[in-house]
Amino acid sequence: MIIFYDANCPLCNTEMQHLKDADTKHKIVLEDLNSHDFSARYPSVNKNRAMAILHAQLPTGEMIYGLDVTYQAWKTVGKYRWLKIFRLPIIRYFADAAYLFFAKHRQKISRLLMPNASCSNGQCTVNTKDKQ
Repeated sequence: MIIFYDANCPLCNTEMQHLKDADTKHKIVLEDLNSHDFSARYPSVNKNRAMAILHAQLPTGEMIYGLDVTYQAWKTVGKYRWLKIFRLPIIRYFADAAYLFFAKHRQKISRLLMPNASCSNGQCTVNTKDKQ
């Protein structure tokens, strides 16, 4: 499974790193949409659309999007049981709407929840020094 994500989003980057830590069988490849050669390596992936909503490519070549990526990724590493609730028919509608809101505002939400984090070139750091 290849996940195409925004590594310059502190929350997104943190989740992807947790996912990779759980991926003991190395079944997931993370691809930063901000890589200088991303479009050359993945010409079939529309970078602007992938920046708007999480994209992944399954081993079969099928593309999946949004919370389906999150669910499938955590399922792939065997840590998905609690996510099943978000794929139930009625809950799915609201969960997907909440995800779309998050995706659209992820940078603002990241700054709010992680005010000391900064990211560039796929590297996120958290400044632990007190701001004066």
